Amino acid sequence: MSAGKSAMMKPFNRSNMAESNSTCNWLCTGDEIFPKMLAAIDAAKKSVCLEVYVFQDSPVGIRFRAALVRACNRGAKVRVLVDGVGSYFLPAHFWDSLRSAGGEVRQFNPVTLKRLIIRDHRKLLVCDSRVAFVGGFNIATEYEGDGVKSGWCDVGMKIEGALVAQLELSFEGMFALLRKSDAKITVELPKEQLLLSGPGRGRNPFKRALHRDLKCAKNVQIMIAYFLPTLRLRRDLKRVARRGGKVQMILAGKSDVQLSLLAAHSLYRRFLKGNIGIYEYQPQILHAKLIIVDDVVYLGSANLDTRSLRINYELMIRFDNKTIADEARKIFSKNLKNCHPVTAEEWRKSHTFWRKLKQRWAYFLLNHLDPYLARRQWRDLPN
Repeated sequence: MSAGKSAMMKPFNRSNMAESNSTCNWLCTGDEIFPKMLAAIDAAKKSVCLEVYVFQDSPVGIRFRAALVRACNRGAKVRVLVDGVGSYFLPAHFWDSLRSAGGEVRQFNPVTLKRLIIRDHRKLLVCDSRVAFVGGFNIATEYEGDGVKSGWCDVGMKIEGALVAQLELSFEGMFALLRKSDAKITVELPKEQLLLSGPGRGRNPFKRALHRDLKCAKNVQIMIAYFLPTLRLRRDLKRVARRGGKVQMILAGKSDVQLSLLAAHSLYRRFLKGNIGIYEYQPQILHAKLIIVDDVVYLGSANLDTRSLRINYELMIRFDNKTIADEARKIFSKNLKNCHPVTAEEWRKSHTFWRKLKQRWAYFLLNHLDPYLARRQWRDLPN
């Protein structure tokens, strides 16, 4: 398939959102979300749609494959979309049993030098057009655990209600994407927005909505794995602090992408100087994508970095709902207890010339070279 344009945490109970068309349930660890996802697949009678960046040939991956095969054997229509880079190490025969049972599997943008950079970074499961799961979780061993003693720290959500149909439609669009097309879409429901973004020309709906919310924000909390926001977003955050607002950011203390960690560090001094709190998550690798702006919550697959904001296909949901925001703040506060606060004095003393140089090179590679190469590859794709 070619690329297209465009301390242990207790589970939270379901929120009855009187002002919304949907109900949701926070699932904040792999130990919480994977059993729920597998149960939804096992309950599916009509359809299962699974889209994920990384699908790993591992015990958890094998459990998911077995559940998908069982769904096929019950007569459900099962479709799986994995990314060519994220799931590169899957053996060629891995999906044979699912295909034999009648399931359909596609690989987004198989790896070639001419199509290497543009990726499908979305994570989505929809069953029977009734229940959906979103967030940052891939189907891989490293996500199993509580995010503190073991397993990467992430955030996800189970959704039921009107939004599920729109999420399924977004899967349909990605599954059928065979050539250049526009994937920059905003779907609006009362108190909810589905923000779909992708590469190519045009404005990013997630970025545009976040700019608008930050304009008058008083309380901002960000929990993000990969952090390299645009200049305008950096200015937005600094303005919140200058107006007397509170800005706190939980960022990665450990990362699976060291280049991303170095690039994020290149921005710390300016944020600390602007009275923005930076806290690095310590126990495990941070992989969450959660933003809280007053009573608005953003959740999904996108990071606040150049790749998510300008290159990847991403899926984010914007909830304008006080109940959801209150619960998100509890999640943020619990994770904050496992963070090391970064101070301006500490940061200044730890910075050698060599460290600064590495950070600047990382910033250049991810903020300039990566999008430049993506634009070139995009131009060369067939219409």
